[in-house]
Amino acid sequence: MSHSFPVITPEEAAAYINNGDTVGFSGFTPAGSAKVVPKAIADRAIAEHEAGRPFQIGVMTGASTGPSLDGVLARANAVAWRTPYQSDPDLRRCINEGRVRFFDMHLSAMPQQVRYNFFGPVHCAVVEACDITDDGEIVPTSSVGASPTFCRCAEKIIVELNRSHPRALRGIHDIYEPADPPHRREIPIYKPSDRIGADCIKVDPRKIVGVVETEQTDETSGFDAPNEVTQRIGQNVANFLAGEIAAGRIPKTFLPIQSGVGNIANAVLGALGQHPDIPPFEMYTEVVQDSVIGLMEQGKVRFASTTALTLSREKMEEVYRRLDFYKERLVLRPQEISNHPEVVRRLGIVSINTAIEVDIFGNVNSTHVLGKSLMNGIGGSGDFTRNAFISIFTCPSTAKGGKISTIVPLVSHMDHSEHSVQVVVTEHGVADLRGKSPSERARLIAEQCADPSFRDELLGYFSRVRDGHTPQTLAAAFAMHQQFLRTGSMAGVDWESYYGAQ
Repeated sequence: MSHSFPVITPEEAAAYINNGDTVGFSGFTPAGSAKVVPKAIADRAIAEHEAGRPFQIGVMTGASTGPSLDGVLARANAVAWRTPYQSDPDLRRCINEGRVRFFDMHLSAMPQQVRYNFFGPVHCAVVEACDITDDGEIVPTSSVGASPTFCRCAEKIIVELNRSHPRALRGIHDIYEPADPPHRREIPIYKPSDRIGADCIKVDPRKIVGVVETEQTDETSGFDAPNEVTQRIGQNVANFLAGEIAAGRIPKTFLPIQSGVGNIANAVLGALGQHPDIPPFEMYTEVVQDSVIGLMEQGKVRFASTTALTLSREKMEEVYRRLDFYKERLVLRPQEISNHPEVVRRLGIVSINTAIEVDIFGNVNSTHVLGKSLMNGIGGSGDFTRNAFISIFTCPSTAKGGKISTIVPLVSHMDHSEHSVQVVVTEHGVADLRGKSPSERARLIAEQCADPSFRDELLGYFSRVRDGHTPQTLAAAFAMHQQFLRTGSMAGVDWESYYGAQ
């Protein structure tokens, strides 16, 4: 790791960042996130606030990050605005209280908008690397995210050189940025394993103001073991896709899979790997989780293109122990490419993402609770859903110990419309919405996906509407949500009181 750039402390790095600056940090999930410079920035913000001076910055990343970035900056009141995605509880609280302005964005579009200067100048990029050369070659660690664009656009660059990631990672990344219109050409990816770019981020070395040496592992946590509900969801997805193969709607060789983040996604991938009628497959996705590594070891996943290795510490250590094996089966790309609609449409991706709630007409809310409180953000789900060969949304049928139905008459916030959502899956069943009218979708989702304790409730709402292409009643559409706010449960809506009020 020899280089001629000045080695600086985190505090010296933080001194390069001023109140009002916009900073682009590496990281896509906690994988590859900057870890020590954000803490120093937070300490500086606290000191400035105690001295009666303002200090806040605009924060851009690839997606969510770890507590040592989003969390520490939020607790220090150091964030003026944030984009494009987050999952930290402290930052979420600041956003929902109106103390941090948040711009929820499709992850594939964010780097392009940075290059177009939609957010103004990028004053500094803080990126984690496993290696750096004197001529400005920066080798990322466990994610790429938007780091190439941040480095391209930033006035200055601070590198966190992290010894917990081996220099031998060089070669697993494929760094490519498309030209801007009107000079853009097609992105020449025709199968997930295609490589089209460089193995590092190349920058003007004069922009690198210093290197901060670290040895902190990614702050990714493990995943819960599949429970009865997530197992049934996974089995339902696997059975549905196996049926599509049998019906000839999916090639017998299968299609590339995109899967979201979390325990349900892990369970779904595990079920796909165990199903006897689903052949070994490839993935073109934004995050690789533990289950994918296990499937690679079994030969069930042949190759995975991603922008982040969001792995438990044990799985990450396994990957690093057998790096030559995994470098032949993994590629890490910028999120602009891993999530690009052009490539998703070309490859025929089967997208599988998680919903917070789904309404009986097929609209999906994946970001807000009760229509107003942000959870995380839309992330990459829209990039894939709108362009997938088949788009699937999964969720448990209930939440809060059965007091909330995730299947509702009308979603309280819409991220994915009925025009993009093709299949809905819960532990109770599958609703294939393709070729279905709104009325057909309503009955199918209520009967196949809703929990039995709420099924009559939903059909009771739907059965009272007699006209309109989409039989929706504005006076009663949020009755189940209102019932929950009044009583703590969505059950027991008096539909007649709503319909009588019309």
